[in-house]
Amino acid sequence: MKILATDLDRTLLPNGSWEPDPEAISLFNKLSEKNGVLVVYVTGRNLALTEEAIKEYGVRYPDILCGDVGTSIRKYENGAWKFDDGWIDHVRQESPAWDAKAIRDAVVDINGMREQEREHLNQFKQSYYVEHGKKDQVLKEVDERVKGKFDEVIVYSHDPQNGKGLLDFLPASATKKTALEYVAEEFDVEKKDVVFCGDSGNDIIPLTAGFCGVVVKNADDQLVENVKEAMKENPDLNVYFAKGNFKGLNGYYTSGVIEGAYHYGVFDDLSRR
Repeated sequence: MKILATDLDRTLLPNGSWEPDPEAISLFNKLSEKNGVLVVYVTGRNLALTEEAIKEYGVRYPDILCGDVGTSIRKYENGAWKFDDGWIDHVRQESPAWDAKAIRDAVVDINGMREQEREHLNQFKQSYYVEHGKKDQVLKEVDERVKGKFDEVIVYSHDPQNGKGLLDFLPASATKKTALEYVAEEFDVEKKDVVFCGDSGNDIIPLTAGFCGVVVKNADDQLVENVKEAMKENPDLNVYFAKGNFKGLNGYYTSGVIEGAYHYGVFDDLSRR
């Protein structure tokens, strides 16, 4: 078995400023079904927003949803979502010092950041909007008050579409990377048989975690720079940068996911089957 995992916004979903290939999503749906891969969405979206994306863009239901930046895991079986309670137990055991309320109290008065709406928070995800121009000072204060105290990771990303900075506090054991590792272990799939596709800052960790990485052509410039730097430091990393001009596809969004899946042999030409 092989796993094809992908971020949603501006990776699988064509919701950026670049022109998408109009038939790419239907092609992705067809190829992922016919090639018999396990499809995993690894996204910052919660369940409700994931359902909205599926309805709006016509992408298929995944086999597994690692939602809320990897802090929740659900399987889609027989037309219904099944929450993975084992993941919750795993995170609590691996990150015993995690305390979302304590983190909230620690950063409550930092200028330039604002807590996100309740639907974007959960027991393992404490998230904020950040004024991007104040990013350096905000992150400096955050590090002074939080870093290393709560078994946490601090993930900052920038949404180029609306200019917002996004800051997530997560347990070190509950990220996009660790959620995907958990899924791979459950299905007894080696890292070399897991492909992860991404486009922005919070994808840097899974892209450089030893999976087969795919960076779509419309990826954030900072992400591309960071991934290439990580590849210089660790030559064993395997990351493919979608180029476009592949089977008539332009490499943006879903087309880049398809291109990367072909590159790693996850997708194959159906005519040969």
